[in-house]
Amino acid sequence: MHEYLPILIVGAIIGVLTILFSGLWYYVKHKGQQVSLDRNMADMEIMRRLAKYAKPYWKQFVLVLGIMLLSIAYSLISPALVGRIEELIKGRFELSRLWTLVAVYAGMLIVSMVCTYLQSIILQKIGQKILSALRQDLFTHIQSLSHNQLNNIPVGKLVTRVANDTNAISMMFTNILVNMVKNVFILVGVLGAMLLLNYALTLMVLCFVPFLVLFTIIFRKLTRRAFRRVKDCTTDINTFLSENLSGIKITQVFNREHAKMDEFLEKSYRLQHARQQQMYVFGVFRPTVYMLYISSVMCLFYLGGRGYIHDSVFLGQSITSGTIVSFYLYISRFFDPIQMLAEQFNMLQSAFASAEKIFAVFDMKPELVDEPDAIELDHIEGEIEFKDVWFAYNPGEWVLKGVSFHVAPRQTVALVGATGSGKSTILSLICRNYDIQKGQILIDGIDIKHIKTSSLRRHFGQMLQDVFLFSGTIRSNIVLREDAFTDEQIWEACRYVNADRFIDKLDGGLDEVVRERGNNFSAGQRQLLSFARTIIHRPEVMILDEATANIDTETELLIQESLEKMKNIGTMLIVAHRLSTIQHADNIILLSHGEILEQGTHQQLLHQHGRYYKLYMLQYEQQERQEKLGA
Repeated sequence: MHEYLPILIVGAIIGVLTILFSGLWYYVKHKGQQVSLDRNMADMEIMRRLAKYAKPYWKQFVLVLGIMLLSIAYSLISPALVGRIEELIKGRFELSRLWTLVAVYAGMLIVSMVCTYLQSIILQKIGQKILSALRQDLFTHIQSLSHNQLNNIPVGKLVTRVANDTNAISMMFTNILVNMVKNVFILVGVLGAMLLLNYALTLMVLCFVPFLVLFTIIFRKLTRRAFRRVKDCTTDINTFLSENLSGIKITQVFNREHAKMDEFLEKSYRLQHARQQQMYVFGVFRPTVYMLYISSVMCLFYLGGRGYIHDSVFLGQSITSGTIVSFYLYISRFFDPIQMLAEQFNMLQSAFASAEKIFAVFDMKPELVDEPDAIELDHIEGEIEFKDVWFAYNPGEWVLKGVSFHVAPRQTVALVGATGSGKSTILSLICRNYDIQKGQILIDGIDIKHIKTSSLRRHFGQMLQDVFLFSGTIRSNIVLREDAFTDEQIWEACRYVNADRFIDKLDGGLDEVVRERGNNFSAGQRQLLSFARTIIHRPEVMILDEATANIDTETELLIQESLEKMKNIGTMLIVAHRLSTIQHADNIILLSHGEILEQGTHQQLLHQHGRYYKLYMLQYEQQERQEKLGA
């Protein structure tokens, strides 16, 4: 029995490690149940949902499988060839036979290399196609979310999902999964070859497999947890950067650079700590697998080296020098796939963690969904009616309370009132950016819920106070949609709103570069481009939400002249704080705390001497004081 004492010592060490790792796994699992808020998804559920993206390319995967089998042949046969060469050199040497064995070995090596190259090329092409399809679906789904849902999700978080997390999933298709299948074939093939060569030594190697499986299961759980933390911390940093780089001018104005740097350092430290935990877990797992490999090799050499090699016997089977050489290589082939799995564990768990995050976005059901029998509208007259509309962004906090009014086709209606009275909310509801809780909103007598949202919004042109310009050119920002417009049509729209005056002075004209958010143009210029963008599409209903707030008085007069022309084109809804800009509206609706207090023409409301009259007189007196100060 003392002959096998070294093997028993190795087994005892592995047993102690098994107890320690099992205890660690139980502790982390118990702690995770108490404090973890991670969203868990089973691996099979993740694979099932990802499989639909791989399904269109099943033929290519079958081809890769065939190529893979050719390359696997090298891994299975080469150890036996090396064993034959060793026995040939030690026994009766024949040079011609040696050259034959070497040629066969070299030929198999070349075939394996070519197969590996072809496999990589095919998989990379498939991976990029899957990545593109996944990103398109994710981006399309994000676009389908309502304004309310998008307001509750940081932009940086969505950027991370579309840009970073999809890359990890692409790696799973192009590298991890295929290599896992390849490793399974190699393991089965190597195991069969070892059994044929010497079943006794094979049984010795298999004694290490249960521990290998157990360690893999334990560390899979620990690694997944570590990767979730890394993903969460990465998302936090991306969100912070997206928000603070956009508002960096405010940070500089208020001299808050040091405070923001402290916040950034705190988030960076959390990410650093999460990555360290990930490295600690992986740093224990890979050496553990390597330890099992070395232990099996040591046991092989010990059993084969007892006494003289010619006379070594284990479980009734003799062990030759060629057997030891072949088995040494086979053990390497047996543990190599497992060690490769350890290397790929980072990417595998990263892909699963990323998939959880992506599917969390996919699982968000859009709040605004077209009814099954929703209709398309080719044209609308522009009649708008609110019937006892109640709306709240948050349950119980009513922003609109029983609002009712009627807008006739091609009528100009202005909404006025204090900040928070519900003016901009009414404009958002007309375009169905949100769904109301009670009441009805009708367009041409049709409830907007019965109209396809895309069709509804196609007939509206919105000009907002905060103009958003996309990176590109002036031309692309005016055209915006896929509709084809000639240069003459674009210039005509620019002349209509007097935007041609500053565009003519630019070196690039319509092709002048627009930087991010249009920050190379003034607020007034951006607003004029917004006007041109709206007018060129000839909407039946125009919405102006404080659209003239950032334009100087001279430019505003030119805009007012353009708007007078637009009255003959379609219905116009205007929100304005400056009452002087809405005096010619057909109807003025005064709102207060979500309710209509007064409505009528400018003259009618002045004669009533109500709230509108007081607001108008207050602004008139302020304007007079400013003119006196200016004089």
